[in-house]
Amino acid sequence: MNLSDLIDSYGYWAVFGWTFIEGESLLALAGLAAQQGWLEFPLVIAAAIAGSFLGDQIWFFLGRHQGPKFLARYPKFAPKVARAHELLERYQTPLILAVRFLYGLRAVLPFVIGMSRISTLKFQLLNFAGAVIWSATIASAGYLFGNAVEYALGDVHKYGKYVIAAVAVVFLVVWWASRRRPARRRAELLSPPDRAASATPPNRQRG
Repeated sequence: MNLSDLIDSYGYWAVFGWTFIEGESLLALAGLAAQQGWLEFPLVIAAAIAGSFLGDQIWFFLGRHQGPKFLARYPKFAPKVARAHELLERYQTPLILAVRFLYGLRAVLPFVIGMSRISTLKFQLLNFAGAVIWSATIASAGYLFGNAVEYALGDVHKYGKYVIAAVAVVFLVVWWASRRRPARRRAELLSPPDRAASATPPNRQRG
C-alpha cells in the first residue's frame, strides 16, 4: 500500500482524530492532499470541524462538572483560573472563537471556560463557529501551498508523494519544536497580574 492509498483510506479518520486533540499540522497536510486529489476538500474540512468541535466540547464539560473538584484538590491553580475568568469577562466572544489558534492552550481554555458562568448553548454556538473558521483556514493554507508547489514544479502529481512526505517531515519538526513552549505560554496567559506594576500610585496632596 503506497502513500496515496494510506491517505485515501485513513485520511478523514486521521483528520478527525488529530483535530480532536489539536491537529494544525495534519490538517494542513490534508489540505495539501486534497489539492493533489487524494482527498475531497469539503470532507477534509467537515472531518476537522467535527473533531475540533467535539474535542473542545469534552474539555468544556469536564471543566463544568469536574472543575470545582479540580480546584479543591489543587488550590494553587485558583489564581490562574481567576485570571482566565478576567480575560473571559473582557474578551469572551473573540477568545472563544480564537481558542484554536492559541497553540498550547487548546485544552486549557475550554476547561476553564467550562468553569465560568458562560451558558452551555452560547459556548456550543461559538465553539462551532470557531471550529468552522479554524478548519477552513488551516485546510485552505495547505491547499494553497499545494497550488504554489504545482505552479513552481509544473506536473506536481509526478512529485506529489515526495512533496507530501517532505512537508510531513517539516510539520513534524515544527510541531515538536512548538511543543517545547506551550507550558510557558500557558503560565504567561494564566498567571496572576503583577500587582506592583498594575497598582495605581496614590494621589499626592498639594501643600
